[in-house]
Amino acid sequence: MNSIKKIGILTSGGDCAGLNAVILSVVNAATRFGWEVYGIHDGTDGLTNRPLSYEILTESGFSNSPWPRLSGSYLGSLNTGVKESPEVLAQRFGEGVKELGLDAVLVVGGDGSMSIVSNYCKMAGVKMIGIPKTIDNDTPLTEFSVGFNSACQACTNALDDLMLTARSHHRALILEVMGRDAGHLAMHAAVAGFADICLVPEIPYTLSGIIKKLDEVKKSGRTHALIVVSEGVKTETGEAVTGAVNMVGEKINGGIGEYLSKLINNNYKGFQTRVTKLGHVQRSGNPTTFDRSLAVVLGSEAVRLLAEGHTDRMVALSKGKVTSFGLDEVVAAGTTGLSENSPYVIAARNIGMYVGEK
Repeated sequence: MNSIKKIGILTSGGDCAGLNAVILSVVNAATRFGWEVYGIHDGTDGLTNRPLSYEILTESGFSNSPWPRLSGSYLGSLNTGVKESPEVLAQRFGEGVKELGLDAVLVVGGDGSMSIVSNYCKMAGVKMIGIPKTIDNDTPLTEFSVGFNSACQACTNALDDLMLTARSHHRALILEVMGRDAGHLAMHAAVAGFADICLVPEIPYTLSGIIKKLDEVKKSGRTHALIVVSEGVKTETGEAVTGAVNMVGEKINGGIGEYLSKLINNNYKGFQTRVTKLGHVQRSGNPTTFDRSLAVVLGSEAVRLLAEGHTDRMVALSKGKVTSFGLDEVVAAGTTGLSENSPYVIAARNIGMYVGEK
């Protein structure tokens, strides 16, 4: 017989649209089993800091609020890194879980969170189920993570708007999007937004290839072009555009759009370029229908797994079916980048988009 009575849920890492829909799904599903749900504030900080920071989430309270329909994380989600040893944090994490009397923790996070928090849970002897979310869509073993579709929509909306002003001024406009070192977001948005060029970290490109495509557009009679570039793209020779790091020493992506704009303007006179760096708008906006439904499906499945006695697993959408994988397998698989054999890459090339060199 399952002995679970109390569970915790936290959102870890960067935020995205759909997190609150996951929370709703977990609260409502857990209520059916008679469990109490503790919402942990600010990722793992709510359990490792003192005093503990949390609140009890109820179906009548959270479900009746507007939050499930909104982006961001109601609970707060931090990705500022750690300044203490994993052993110390795992001990505090376990003590926090014990103080609250939690029987299990549901972690809504990306590939980094799955690795870090699963290690805390193992060291603390705490049951855990992971739920994948990230606008980068690079969490392994799942076709889609919560938040990715909504970010794609934000990028596509931006391309639709940029096309109109690009046409008015006869320019080639560059949209720099997020994604870290994975090109999923850039490629999906470029295909949906009918871009002429899409550059991603996984596929090398050349300036001559970019100019050739822009010249083809110009000679076709069209007076404007759209270029999408992922923030993790490097220079043609493989160097990072910026060597900047954040407060915990992690590299900061960005700046490739401005780099390319200057490079193109100095070497091609057919179009003037301008850059739009979309930034954190990609993490906001109301979650799409797909992300809301995916959140409900994965959140409820996570609760079901706990109810059946499972632990140390991540729920996933694989080959169109809801399933789960062992966290050890997820961590071992590592970050999943965009494959050059992706149907989106193939389709982009088939319609004449320049996506780098074959």
